[in-house]
Amino acid sequence: MTASPASTVFQTPSAPDHDSPRLLADVGGTNARFALELGPGRIELIDVLSCASHATLADAVRAYLASDALAKAGIGPIRHAAIAIANPVVGDMVRMTNHHWEFSIEGLRKELGFDTFVVVNDFSALAMALPHLGDGDRQKVGGGEARAGTPIGLVGAGTGLGVSGLIQDAHGGWTALCSEGGHVTFAPTSPTEVAILQFAWREFEHVSAERLLSGAGVELIYRALADYRGQAAEALDAPEISRRGLAGECALCEEVLETFCGMLGTVAGNLAVTLGAQGGVYIGGGIVPRLGERFGLSCFRKRFEQKGRFADYLAQVPTYVITAEYPAFLGVSAILADKLAHADSTAGRD
Repeated sequence: MTASPASTVFQTPSAPDHDSPRLLADVGGTNARFALELGPGRIELIDVLSCASHATLADAVRAYLASDALAKAGIGPIRHAAIAIANPVVGDMVRMTNHHWEFSIEGLRKELGFDTFVVVNDFSALAMALPHLGDGDRQKVGGGEARAGTPIGLVGAGTGLGVSGLIQDAHGGWTALCSEGGHVTFAPTSPTEVAILQFAWREFEHVSAERLLSGAGVELIYRALADYRGQAAEALDAPEISRRGLAGECALCEEVLETFCGMLGTVAGNLAVTLGAQGGVYIGGGIVPRLGERFGLSCFRKRFEQKGRFADYLAQVPTYVITAEYPAFLGVSAILADKLAHADSTAGRD
């Protein structure tokens, strides 16, 4: 456990306390991030737990709530909680695609003693955070200017490939799309990418975009390019491939990173034209921010705009890398607040 009362994001000290602290979580295939929201915008006591270190999500939640940091802060009972999770959320049962955790939403609510328990797709939550990001929370890549009131796209590579978007209503509110767009069929755009796809077919009957645009995908691209170039592939994981590529220590690893960025550009461009995302396309997930300046210098933006007759259209769509450390907390907080507000308004009509 690494929680600390000093671990705070998006804090507004003057904001009043909630009637009780609200538990917020962002659960991926590798890590589960937890925080408490003590008042509007007061998101504190952030901790990151390894999913592999806990048998169930309930165990991870209990470990966070039992931390020394929360005890020292004198945190009282938690009545309301919301979790963003890297998985489809359809009905009551949730079974994670990239981890072994599974649970009943209502069963977990009762087990943990919450009055309100909301579980949403992690990229739906991240999408809801986008309108709240400041200039310091994002880095623009390429040209284009966002058009107010138009859809916004979101795609991000990490343990998996998340996809979502935002649609604005007539009253200025936003609706996040519950998408599983990371599992669309991968579409190659060059002979090299065709060779990578053919290599991937040796392992997978269906090669989705996520198979290549993810941590495991970086490793798959490396093995495929080594095979295509007639080179011996070392047993390298994604972090080491990225490190060698960024350091200029390995030409093949550099090609992996450039190939990855190009593929992501195509997927982001596809999303832009599919949604009509003239409000921009945001890049989230854990991989791209670690590439730093290399991402902006890559072929990402060129591939984003490489859509033939729609090249001019895409040239006007801005793309941003999300640089905020814990942006999903903002989105899941907004979703929980809307849920509680709706419950209060419904109760008022009884």
